[in-house]
Amino acid sequence: MSEAEKPTISASTVLLIRDGSDGVEVFMVVRHHEIDSFSGALVFPGGKVDPEDADARPFCRGADDLDENTLSHQVAAIREAFEECGVLLARDKDSDNLIAADQLQGIEARWRADLTAGKITIADVCRTEGLTLALDKMVHYAHWITPRIVPKVFDTQFFVARAPVDHIALHDGSESTDSEWLRPVQAVADAESGKRTVVFPTRMNLLKLSQYKNVDEAMAASRATTVVTVQPEPEKHAKGRTLRIPVEAGYPGSFFLVEDEGARVTVLDPGD
Repeated sequence: MSEAEKPTISASTVLLIRDGSDGVEVFMVVRHHEIDSFSGALVFPGGKVDPEDADARPFCRGADDLDENTLSHQVAAIREAFEECGVLLARDKDSDNLIAADQLQGIEARWRADLTAGKITIADVCRTEGLTLALDKMVHYAHWITPRIVPKVFDTQFFVARAPVDHIALHDGSESTDSEWLRPVQAVADAESGKRTVVFPTRMNLLKLSQYKNVDEAMAASRATTVVTVQPEPEKHAKGRTLRIPVEAGYPGSFFLVEDEGARVTVLDPGD
């Protein structure tokens, strides 16, 4: 199969953030070692877009002007956050407030396992529970497409959202085996020390997030920024394996030397 013939897998990821004592913290999970994509890696909650995600349009706030593709990615981000870590960005119908933790516990007990197993859809959950998905609480953060040279090509939309204060985020024990709230710079430092595995797109989005002092600043900056699609371009270089991304995408650097299977990433001069 040629690179052009490879199927593209649509996916969504959500950065759930909160204010910690030392700045912004983001919720991350460790992918199960038997998962075929990013096994063992520290990642943000997320996964593939399901065809049924678009069926949730009648149960969404903030979806009026969205095309089906954009809608599906946003719904998938909310669904994956619920499946992977038990956080649900949703309201009771006609309410302005996100559901509280005690209500979430009941919804989780009734639906999370079947939703994760694909026996029901997120639209089924909303219809039965009288919920509206809070798409308006998420902001488009990034768009990454894996290079065509890799076995699986993922087209991933990243979103950022303020984590509901009383929702307890916890890994599901199936697709993910551990979870933690981390400062972005700490997660990157752990990758560089070899303590954790962090793939290149995750690392770049952690560094981008580390630029913000608090959640308010991160959300405001994301709303005001136009997302530029990033598809890293591998290049042969005298120093080793390099990746180039658009400077307009707003990351701290655009040309990188990648060593030790991604454990070490060094910013190079674009002219090198």
